Amino acid sequence: MSDAAIMINTAVAILAVVVLIVRFKFNPVVSLVLGSLYLGLATKLGVEKTVETVANGFGDIMAEVGLLIAFGVLMGAMLQEMGAIQRLVGTLLRIFGPDRMPYAMSLTIATALQSIFLDVLLVMSAPLARNLAAKIGKNGTARMATAMAIGLECGIVLTVPGVGALALAGLLEVPLGKMLLCGIALVIPTVAISVAAMNFLFNHGWWNPERDEQPFLGDEPDTGDDDAADSAGGTGGGSDHVAVATKTAPVRQRTPLIVLLGPLLGSLLLIATGAVLDVAGIHNPVIAFISEPIVALLLGLIGTSMVGRYAFGAQHVERAIATGFKESGQILILTGVGGSLAATIKATGLGDILGEYFTASHAAPLLMVWVVAAVLHIAVGSVTISAITSAGILAPVAPVLGLDPVLLALAAGAGSLFAVHVTSNTFWLLQSLLGQTTRGTLKTCTVGVSVASVVAILLILPASALF
Repeated sequence: MSDAAIMINTAVAILAVVVLIVRFKFNPVVSLVLGSLYLGLATKLGVEKTVETVANGFGDIMAEVGLLIAFGVLMGAMLQEMGAIQRLVGTLLRIFGPDRMPYAMSLTIATALQSIFLDVLLVMSAPLARNLAAKIGKNGTARMATAMAIGLECGIVLTVPGVGALALAGLLEVPLGKMLLCGIALVIPTVAISVAAMNFLFNHGWWNPERDEQPFLGDEPDTGDDDAADSAGGTGGGSDHVAVATKTAPVRQRTPLIVLLGPLLGSLLLIATGAVLDVAGIHNPVIAFISEPIVALLLGLIGTSMVGRYAFGAQHVERAIATGFKESGQILILTGVGGSLAATIKATGLGDILGEYFTASHAAPLLMVWVVAAVLHIAVGSVTISAITSAGILAPVAPVLGLDPVLLALAAGAGSLFAVHVTSNTFWLLQSLLGQTTRGTLKTCTVGVSVASVVAILLILPASALF
């Protein structure tokens, strides 16, 4: 088959996935599998080879990240049950004060809390952010809403163990330690610059409280768990994030916050340590074993479970684990079928074709994967689907160019952030839980996260010269 025919059929397959999801309301999993099957048959891989490629693509990415996603989700469910988020936000307020709170909260969400379901994290922390908005002065609602939107969305695709970051690392065969270090190195300046840019706009007349804010939906609680969860129940819109609203059990007050979060932070530290030692050429069998991502996150899960049992009893731990298992299924299947489409694209030989066009430049494929992810996200409204699909298209190009796959992963993640809008559940949660109008949410969420998307790719492009 000619190169042009392969590229045309690939474009048709991707467009078909978008149309099935957006126009005909097909489930994203079904749509991605149908797109994969069409592409294999249209490019004459044959029936047997097409089915084998789709199945192997699913299995390969599950082998890479299936357990990692499951462990991260289970840790998040237990941390949510322990009420660690409310306590963390209160601690940040005491340390940094109201003026620096938008930066502190967004950076903490984007780096340290990414094993928690995005919507759960939003539901649990939004009432506290709402209360803080009144304390930080002018444009408090705008500043806190933007900070939360940027921190939440950037973290899920750029920071391990965010499910988007894990899926991208598995798809592109990026060592998880490397993804963790590079993701943190990117997400910190991205979040800080983006929040600062949006604050500048708000302070220069871009926020109108009369038109951009509305009364809070429901009674505003001091600690913010039950009412926030109830408010979340009526929101709509498509999303690749899993909304969970469960009542938080009281945590023993004598349990320090660092103990609650310690196992999660410790597992991330182990992964980072393994990556650093590997780069430095230092090899220790014991450290190499415990710093393996699966082992490190398993240790974190065990530690979180033990802390949870001490803090509020085995019954609540078991309930959190049951919730985690239930909700992780959707994430795992979606990630797997994204890998199926990527494997089919690779089998068509698209990588060699595109490689001929990009041999002189690393910037061109990075910009292309960013644009494809951005366009897919605008159409579909799913951060995970857009990131995985765009990365899969250009994954075969990386070895042809000698381009480090971590750059493609980060570029795909950055592009998938562009234009979070009304198809996203996060958009509506931010509107209702932080007392914004739709007009205001378009500013804080859609524009704010889009700014972060652009900032991220502008940081990635010059960094590509170092790899």
